Amino acid sequence: MTSTIADDPVQLLKQLIACPSVTPETAGVLDVLDGALSAIGFTVHRLRFEGDGSYPVDNLFAVRGKSGRRLLFAGHTDVVPPGDLANWTSDPFTPREANGKLYGRGAADMKSGIAAFVAAAAAIPDDAGTIMLAITNDEEADAINGTDKLMVWAEERQLHFDFAIVGEPSSAALLGDSIKIGRRGSLSGVITVAGTQGHVAYPDRANNPLPTLARIVTALDTKIDGGSEHFPATNLEVTSIDVGNAVSNVIPASGTLRFNIRYNDLWTAETLVDWVRGRLASVDAAGATVSFALAGAPSRSFLSPLSEDVDLLSAAIAGITGRQPDFSTGGGTSDARFIAQYGPVVECGLVGPSMHKADEHIALADLAGLTDIYRTFMVRFFGVTA
Repeated sequence: MTSTIADDPVQLLKQLIACPSVTPETAGVLDVLDGALSAIGFTVHRLRFEGDGSYPVDNLFAVRGKSGRRLLFAGHTDVVPPGDLANWTSDPFTPREANGKLYGRGAADMKSGIAAFVAAAAAIPDDAGTIMLAITNDEEADAINGTDKLMVWAEERQLHFDFAIVGEPSSAALLGDSIKIGRRGSLSGVITVAGTQGHVAYPDRANNPLPTLARIVTALDTKIDGGSEHFPATNLEVTSIDVGNAVSNVIPASGTLRFNIRYNDLWTAETLVDWVRGRLASVDAAGATVSFALAGAPSRSFLSPLSEDVDLLSAAIAGITGRQPDFSTGGGTSDARFIAQYGPVVECGLVGPSMHKADEHIALADLAGLTDIYRTFMVRFFGVTA
């Protein structure tokens, strides 16, 4: 096989980092990936989705093979803004090697996962089975015209999969120490308490919404559940209480409270909304009007079933690192939530503490190790030699 950029995860990653693909601008990053995949036999579909109140997004879906077992890899090429460039040692979009590390925005989250998977796929025979990649350039922001619609597009074309890997940085401290077999759901809400504005010297002529807001905080600050077999306890955090009142001699007319709930598989968004409404109903509103609305669309929780394929991935990790991975459902949300609606999915990638930070970086040895993990897993998944 002729050597291409796809064979070398370091060089491919450098080319991906060099594209300043801050959501939703691709800045050539999908062109780089398109070229690398086409060179190793993939048919690449470039898809733009738009509408639903969000910006247009460019995506990529690649397929190689038409039979056998079907493996899907999913990831994103978009990155968060670099922030104040003064906090970076060098240009965040000029990849830099130093002391065994590779620096650049997107190095950890998650262009490295994409580069490792492409390099691993390059070593797998074309006739081994079916390999697919679903890559979006909108995971870090709205996530409306990205993976969710990519999966609908794939389903409409019968592009099913037996197992999926999302290349997010799932390791906690050491490569392969953890893979994510599920994710908590996320539900955000805003509660508004409308009272009556007035002078603080005449409280009988007003209705201060703040005491009611305080009682609501107390009502929400309670144990929701004790967790489940694979998930920690559901957790609600109040994130702000605002009245927009800059003076001390006016009772405000209204106030708002914002919160977020990270929830486990004991709940759905619908049952949680009912729980919130029940807590609100238990509060004495003291004549004020209390209203509650969701702030954005909730994301669902999911748990992928433990299976022989999860065992194969765990064995591949143990063979490369010498450690069995923990199974985790912690952290925030990811695009795996969209994929889980269609089949089993886990997240397996590099160590992520530097993601979204200045001087984001990875260890080059970890990139080589992740490539070996993906390649070893694919050899066993497809039952071939490489």
